[in-house]
Amino acid sequence: MSGRVSIVTGGASGIGRALVTALVAAGDRVVAVDLDEEGLARAADAERWPEGRVDRRRLDVRDAPGWDALIASVARDVGPLDLLVNNAGVLKPGAVEAIAYADIDFHLDVNAKGAIYGTAAAARAMAARGRGHIVNVASLAALAPVPGLSLYAASKHALRGFSLSVAVELRPKGVFVTCVCPDAVATPMLDLQLDYPEAALTFSGSAPLTADDVARAVVAALAKRPVEITLPTSRGLTAKAAGALPNLAHHVAPLLTRKGRDRQESMRKGR
Repeated sequence: MSGRVSIVTGGASGIGRALVTALVAAGDRVVAVDLDEEGLARAADAERWPEGRVDRRRLDVRDAPGWDALIASVARDVGPLDLLVNNAGVLKPGAVEAIAYADIDFHLDVNAKGAIYGTAAAARAMAARGRGHIVNVASLAALAPVPGLSLYAASKHALRGFSLSVAVELRPKGVFVTCVCPDAVATPMLDLQLDYPEAALTFSGSAPLTADDVARAVVAALAKRPVEITLPTSRGLTAKAAGALPNLAHHVAPLLTRKGRDRQESMRKGR
């Protein structure tokens, strides 16, 4: 049993909910945070999170002072923080000419700035103790162009760039940073994309990952503490190639989009 004290954001559903459950099984004391307090309560009942092992707290990850207050209260009430998983994220598909200014703020404030606030707050506490681990959940959209999800891709590119940079910065201080880049995951976020033709590329892979797939990969990574993992590895290599050779993406993206559109339509009809 690990004995770690961990914080997981976005704990009410999807990957966050699966992570809380997996970390409890690994022996952690977990603080599950979310803006949706009722969702956290439903998750606790459904997953049978044990009282005394899971604390549920409300946090808007866009609230920078709230992050400092959260980590201070966790240290006081539960114990010094060992692990932070920045998992909370949002996505709204759309063509660039239809983008609303509020949508720009929405993606960057939650997906990028929210995780950056959390990383900075956790790093201060962890570096002072000389140990800790921060896991930032990005996406394969952090590696390659994703037409139709430009704001999401921009926010996840920002998070990945930040994560890789601070990983080098914090390692000498005993703090490890891992950036996790999964392909499409069967969560409410994926369900949302079924009704957006712009999101067809999301469905171009094989069967979507499950939230449990990602949770298991994160827990496994806590032992080796890599700087980055992609899920699955094969799609990660494809995404990295598209990111490294953006001209290639102009030729490959239409093929993958057609493939994704067929699977998207099939999944939409099967709901």
